[in-house]
Amino acid sequence: MKVGIAVCAVVAVAGSFVGSGAWVGTPIADAAGGALSATSTLVAPSGPAFSIWSLIYAGFLAYAFWQFFAGPRHTALRGPIALSMLLNAAWILSIQADLLWFSVLIIASLLAVLVRVFVLTQATPPENTLDAIVTDGTMGLYLGWVCVATIANVTAWLVAVGVTGGATFWAVAMVTIAAGVGVGLATYSGGALAPTLGIGWGLMWIAQGRLAGDLDSATVGWTATAAALVVGVHTAVIRSPQRDRELVSV
Repeated sequence: MKVGIAVCAVVAVAGSFVGSGAWVGTPIADAAGGALSATSTLVAPSGPAFSIWSLIYAGFLAYAFWQFFAGPRHTALRGPIALSMLLNAAWILSIQADLLWFSVLIIASLLAVLVRVFVLTQATPPENTLDAIVTDGTMGLYLGWVCVATIANVTAWLVAVGVTGGATFWAVAMVTIAAGVGVGLATYSGGALAPTLGIGWGLMWIAQGRLAGDLDSATVGWTATAAALVVGVHTAVIRSPQRDRELVSV
């Protein structure tokens, strides 16, 4: 399984090159008829938001190395983490194949797997500071970002199949759901920072796209801004002094 994790990390990173169009493939923003571009829907984050993937992929590679030396905590973690990496690559391939409907199923599965990883990381404290950063930090950030990516993916698919009525209402609803998930994750974990950072990052770039991008919507923009602030403030308030003293600080 340790070698398998390393292989999965390499597959995920290789998939990122396909998704970026750097070597082969089409950039995600242009694939699937542009359904996931920064101006495709009211909940599409601006382009710079996707730079978070560089940090997540770096975390994948760091984890692939670290887990060779990690202790028993990672016996239960390796399987779902490996699956999350493969699902990430599968999602990119589904978009490259213009299978937008299938990408929704994949990202929903990915979100479920990442929630499972989050539950497992909360059940056992990290072994040391490096474990806290590489494991809890990477996977928490990954989870937070995928929460926002899921609402963007689902909305893009709904628009693609012709569900365009009440766009602003549904966009506000989706942003509110993302904020609710962020509050729930913070509450469950006692204030874990990484998921909040991932969700907050995505929401703020949705806000930027609606307030200063090419697809304007002040209602959605300010809702996304408020949602990011709510998640951040709630995490700060609920974060216990004990958690700040522990290694599980991410």
